[in-house]
Amino acid sequence: MAIGSVTYNQGSPYYGTPLFDNSKFLDLLSFRSIPKLADDVLLPIPVNYNLRPDLLAFDLYGNSDLWWVFAVRNPNTLLDPLWNFTSGTLIYIPTKDTLQSALGT
Repeated sequence: MAIGSVTYNQGSPYYGTPLFDNSKFLDLLSFRSIPKLADDVLLPIPVNYNLRPDLLAFDLYGNSDLWWVFAVRNPNTLLDPLWNFTSGTLIYIPTKDTLQSALGT
């Protein structure tokens, strides 16, 4: 999605966020939904990913920009997508196929 001279790809958390009053500024961030499916994995965050959702996103999906998926999929657990991303916290992880389908990639 092109916003002025900036293009947001489908993996970006800003993709699909409208412009404020048709100006050059983004409106409030509106995350896309990630469906809850039976094949989601309940995972305790490993120690090596403590405070690093970007690293887990890269290792699972090949794209560190998808860190926001964990916060969207676990809104009651990860109130703050960085500071609540601590080792031992149980979060649901969507499969790569689910994520690709939801993002249209």
